[in-house]
Amino acid sequence: MKIKKAIILGAGFGKRMYPITKKIPKPLVKIRNKTILENTINFLISLGVKHIVINTHYLHNKISNFVKNKKFSCKIDLVFEKKKILNTGGGILNASKKFKKQVFFVLNPDTLWRKEYKKEFKNLIKIYQKNNKPAMLLIPKSKSFDKSFKGDFNLENNLISKKEKNDLKYIYTGMQIIQPELFYKIKTTVFSINEIWNDLIKKNELYGIETNIKFLHISTLDIYKKLNIK
Repeated sequence: MKIKKAIILGAGFGKRMYPITKKIPKPLVKIRNKTILENTINFLISLGVKHIVINTHYLHNKISNFVKNKKFSCKIDLVFEKKKILNTGGGILNASKKFKKQVFFVLNPDTLWRKEYKKEFKNLIKIYQKNNKPAMLLIPKSKSFDKSFKGDFNLENNLISKKEKNDLKYIYTGMQIIQPELFYKIKTTVFSINEIWNDLIKKNELYGIETNIKFLHISTLDIYKKLNIK
């Protein structure tokens, strides 16, 4: 199975990156002379993705001009959340309308996706195929460059949970495979993807795999500066 569709989440204000993001949308922040958006697009292309949708809001025109000028080798559509940000769940729902009923990746460009992840993505597709349920890539907290993360989930036998809420051992890397039908009954336009995840966890229908590749995530201005000089 090959997944040829993907959404990149690019609508946020990037407030924790001020003052850099006062004039530059966070997806266009550069690490080692390459924007994190370009890095994410190129990584998806290397996986065989043919159609990418990027949701935008803050400084939309700058992202639009960047994508047009780069002329990437896959189809890229921008979905402009003009009036207000739709949050993660609403953003995915709105952007996924471009895909009809096809399964797709969702990536957060704040993670520095590197070639080492290609094998992990293939393994994630396998766990999705096996269970025909959404799946995400998780990492132990100890493998995060940013030590401030408190943990999002626990993982046992590839099932994701929030058991032992005071001791969540895994961080969400920002990559998932998800099915459009999960959004069919949603009546609101602005909501967090956590609403979908929590419902799946209650039904034991959210799967995951563990990666041990060091997690480099641009979360704050301080972390950005440290990553940019490594």
